[in-house]
Amino acid sequence: MITGGAGFIGCHTASYFAKKGHEIVIIDNLSRKGSLDNLNWLKKQHPITHYKTNIQDEKAVEDVFRKENTIGAVIHLAAQVAVTTSVSNPRDDFDINALGTLNMLQAVRHFCPQAPFINASTNKVYGLLHNVKILEGLKRYEIEKKGGINESEPLDFHSPYGCSKGSADQYVIDYARIYDLKTVSVRQSCIYGERQFGVEDQGWLAWFIIATVLGRKISIYGDGKQVRDVLYVQDLVELYEKLIEQGSNLNGKAYNVGGGLKFSLSLLEFIDILKDQGLEISYTFGDWRPGDQKVFVSDNTKVIRELGWEPKTAPVQGIQTIVSWVKQNKDLLKSFMAD
Repeated sequence: MITGGAGFIGCHTASYFAKKGHEIVIIDNLSRKGSLDNLNWLKKQHPITHYKTNIQDEKAVEDVFRKENTIGAVIHLAAQVAVTTSVSNPRDDFDINALGTLNMLQAVRHFCPQAPFINASTNKVYGLLHNVKILEGLKRYEIEKKGGINESEPLDFHSPYGCSKGSADQYVIDYARIYDLKTVSVRQSCIYGERQFGVEDQGWLAWFIIATVLGRKISIYGDGKQVRDVLYVQDLVELYEKLIEQGSNLNGKAYNVGGGLKFSLSLLEFIDILKDQGLEISYTFGDWRPGDQKVFVSDNTKVIRELGWEPKTAPVQGIQTIVSWVKQNKDLLKSFMAD
């Protein structure tokens, strides 16, 4: 079962496991732009079962679990994903991210307690990293901590989004302790890839490419030196597989997962890559947004040590793949942006 299975990460996850012969059940209310197209893309390739269900509806979630009574694993990706949206509508943000995750945990607890439960969390649980010294360079911010931010960093929820996702993160961890569920929270950094219908306030890497190819102007919030470690979506899905293979050994751990220092980029450095690939990019600068981290780089040491996983796809390679996909799907993306 994959919640948010018609989303960007979800459709790649569903396709990956379907190709390996797994039966796929998707819960997705198709509220996000591009999700219906992703679902249709999936159904052309694989026999997918889809429920247009809101995860914040406890009874509706339970009904799905009753119908699908042989669930072997749950990958929970459904979420409200934008900080700006959480600020303008914190109640919906809470209902989807915190209450929705609780509903999923309760359903697993009652209907399939032995199923591994993978929760897509976020680096936003660490807030603005006030206790980490940040250095300013010519084109990027850097942190003094060698290797990046690890799981011992104090949690510090900023913005309604940080609070809702952080609450979900902690519920997932605690349900392993209290109810002996097989849970794990994956604190993901910047995930990117094809079929990411990025928008201005979420999915910035895809949004920059889409806007550039379609000749749209881009707003950079802040000074462009903010840094994220970027992780190609197929690398992430392979981690999900490794976690499911852990099965009964999952016990409420949290892993920081991103591209790491090697695969980190500032916005200005990303723009240079686009220029090197022949794209002309037009952008302006605006004010910083609430809850924006100047720099976040995941220290992947724990996940590498315990699971033998590490990112493989270099940013230049992954970005070229997205550029090609965007160019091949210009008409689709034009209609998407016109909505």
